[in-house]
Amino acid sequence: MATHRLGVIMHGVTGRMGLNQHLIRSIIAIRDQGGVTMSNGDRVVPDPILVGRNPDRIERLAKSLNVARWTTDLDGALADKNDTIFFDAATTQARPGLLAKAIEAGKHIYCEKPIATGLEEALRVIKLANAKGVKHGTVQDKLFLPGMKKLAMLRDSGFFGRMLSVRGEFGYWVFEGDWQSAQRPSWNYRAEDGGGMILDMVCHWRYVLDNLFGEVESLTCIGATDIPERWDEQGKNYKATADDSAYATFRLKGGVIAHMNMSWATRVYRDDLVTFQVDGTHGSAVAGLTDCVIQPRQATPRPVWNPDEKRVHDFYADWKEVPSNDSYDNGFKVQWEMFIRHVCEDAPYKYTLLEGAKGVQLVECALQSWRERRWVDVAPLKV
Repeated sequence: MATHRLGVIMHGVTGRMGLNQHLIRSIIAIRDQGGVTMSNGDRVVPDPILVGRNPDRIERLAKSLNVARWTTDLDGALADKNDTIFFDAATTQARPGLLAKAIEAGKHIYCEKPIATGLEEALRVIKLANAKGVKHGTVQDKLFLPGMKKLAMLRDSGFFGRMLSVRGEFGYWVFEGDWQSAQRPSWNYRAEDGGGMILDMVCHWRYVLDNLFGEVESLTCIGATDIPERWDEQGKNYKATADDSAYATFRLKGGVIAHMNMSWATRVYRDDLVTFQVDGTHGSAVAGLTDCVIQPRQATPRPVWNPDEKRVHDFYADWKEVPSNDSYDNGFKVQWEMFIRHVCEDAPYKYTLLEGAKGVQLVECALQSWRERRWVDVAPLKV
């Protein structure tokens, strides 16, 4: 058994998601555990090079994580034949151009989503990657959350019977930035910079719905800009031009109806920042990021509507927690390990850029629905 080096170009990892989930909790964690084990027992250890615009910041970050290589020269990094994978977690607007440049340099591609702001440019990148023969993947992180994996287990076991509906609640209050600093970057609220709730989150719901409950066949969606003025990282006020809330209903293959409320202008009164309630003829489940509770048909109480008396029944007590019998590693790290195996030994891998393009397609359909105030069909997507 041998150990092999894998050069990984990490672009856009000074931001919150790129730094915490992809760099620290994935690539650095995999490096420190001794790499990824291949089917023949060999180990592949990632050797990252950090790429950023601010030399002082990127150097400090590299030193803090014991990363030997960093640069502000992306073209130089792409020219190095000893680095195999290019990863991007920077802005959505710049992503298609960066991916195309890396593909032309012969790099395998792994990236955050959305993979583009429009379907046409997303498909153009996929066609280029396929023509060049490089492997590619996109992050589908919510599928690997413990709560979502528990839902998948319940579905596979037949717990729900005939699945009827899915209701998702996502969001929290993002401070405007005037008297408390915002928890999200200001570009999220400027349409001209690639911001917007629909663009940011509907691409997530595509892979969650497709993989857990049924492929999306049509939808209706409406968005809103609830907070019209915000303050940026320098304390300067600006006009919010992007939607910060959206409400969408999806028809899924098999007849399931799914509804998603999503907002950065809502205060949380639920068990988690995102929850999914799944109702079926034989049982229901509610899952968050980590936990999941169930109520089977046989244990369903018999509520009676009576608005004249104060409710005394504890409905929460009627649900039973699904135990965490399996161990759940960080979902971003698990996906990185899958993609590394795909690159290094051609292991099966389904979360390609095409899956990312499906998310962009659903975003466009949602925006079209909002603009035209109607249901929009979602056509099968092929390249």
